[in-house]
Amino acid sequence: MSIPVVDFGAYGLSGRDVADEQLHNLGEELKAAFTDVGFVYLKNTGITDDEVDRVMDVSENFFMQPDDAKRPFSRGSFAGSANHGWVSLETERLNPRRPGDLKEAFNAVSLRPDIKWPSSDFQEIQTSFFLRCKELSLRVLRVMAHSLGLDPGVFLSAHREIGNENGTTLRSLYYPPVNRKKAKEGQLRCGEHSDYGSITLLFQRSEGLQVRRRSGEFMCAPCVPGTVLINIADLMQRWTSDQLVSVVHRVLLPPAGDSSTRQSLAFFAQPDDVAVITCCDGSNKYPPVSSGDFLKERFNDSYGRS
Repeated sequence: MSIPVVDFGAYGLSGRDVADEQLHNLGEELKAAFTDVGFVYLKNTGITDDEVDRVMDVSENFFMQPDDAKRPFSRGSFAGSANHGWVSLETERLNPRRPGDLKEAFNAVSLRPDIKWPSSDFQEIQTSFFLRCKELSLRVLRVMAHSLGLDPGVFLSAHREIGNENGTTLRSLYYPPVNRKKAKEGQLRCGEHSDYGSITLLFQRSEGLQVRRRSGEFMCAPCVPGTVLINIADLMQRWTSDQLVSVVHRVLLPPAGDSSTRQSLAFFAQPDDVAVITCCDGSNKYPPVSSGDFLKERFNDSYGRS
């Protein structure tokens, strides 16, 4: 089973609305993908390769600086936005049973004017792309609600505070060259995990991502030019009583002798902190949970309890 490619042109960011028939057709395609695989490639979203390149370029410039220059922007340094900022190499363990991940990250979470950024260019480019991803995410959520026979407000009303009292994150990721002789036993670039919130948008420049099949085996999720890779996250699986599946994925170390780097951008759409997620079919398959509390618990797992 491979990850399907769906043409989102009928509801891409270049258009304002979508006809009912097109909304229905898109919904059926997304529902099939998110039910069977948990992932889908969307093409013709309206987000261009040039936009992605701008964010990756400004992010790479930041990551190439000495750690001392990045440290003032560390995650945990920003009052009221605990997840905003730089995450140094091996700080995060997305699989808590493995050594720290061989990656750096910059989390753009808060768009409040009092947040300090590495530079004005960095802020402008990150913020602009954040807002583009926000709009695309809301469109995808509307289509998903339609596919499940729900009022779109069920999902959309829980994402009103993106950029404010909400954990949605645009995450720039940098995977430096790996010296296998120095890597710890069992260490990966990104440990096995599922995402935490509603949906994730992923933009990647190179190979390495693997997705777990229902059989338990992993398959590669290659770069498909001109697409964004979207997956279901844990709260959405709870919300839909397992109709849509949140799938485990990872990034392996490169082959021996491969000294290449890897970059990606992930937009983690998260419900508002105060949103209480209950099963939308009225069942009690999962107990109600607030988005903010759920996110804190997952961060405790990956960063350690403070």
